[in-house]
Amino acid sequence: MNNVIKKRGLSPIIATILLIALVIIIALIAFQWIRSFTKEAITKFDGTNINLVCNDVQFDASYSNGNLVISNTGEVPIYDFNLKSESPGGDETNDLKTLDPEWSGIMPGGSFSKDVSIQSDATKITLIPILLGVNKDGEQKTQVCDEKNGKEIFI
Repeated sequence: MNNVIKKRGLSPIIATILLIALVIIIALIAFQWIRSFTKEAITKFDGTNINLVCNDVQFDASYSNGNLVISNTGEVPIYDFNLKSESPGGDETNDLKTLDPEWSGIMPGGSFSKDVSIQSDATKITLIPILLGVNKDGEQKTQVCDEKNGKEIFI
């Protein structure tokens, strides 16, 4: 008589459960990876995406003898500005809140005038608006608009 050892593999039910679990894990990993490419949606006013509101920002600005003057001529409150000063030695970017602790934003129709120090050899300043909106959880978040929404001031 042959002594044949019977080897048993995984039962079909256990193999099916393991395959389903593997597919679910791979799907979750792919979902998280794809989700990392999307930005958190920040909205303003009536639920409009804040990037679209950036196109509606209107302001005038001038810089003379160290004095920066900004007037909000549009209908969008401006929370802050990135001040990008360009010089032959390179660029430097600061937000206005850092340069002036008293800064509190500019409401529509409002203006701001203050002595602000920038690079001494700067040839151009670009003011890039920063808006305040809310995310889906209701938390306030800032959004820096594109540089195309800013204003260039030649010194």
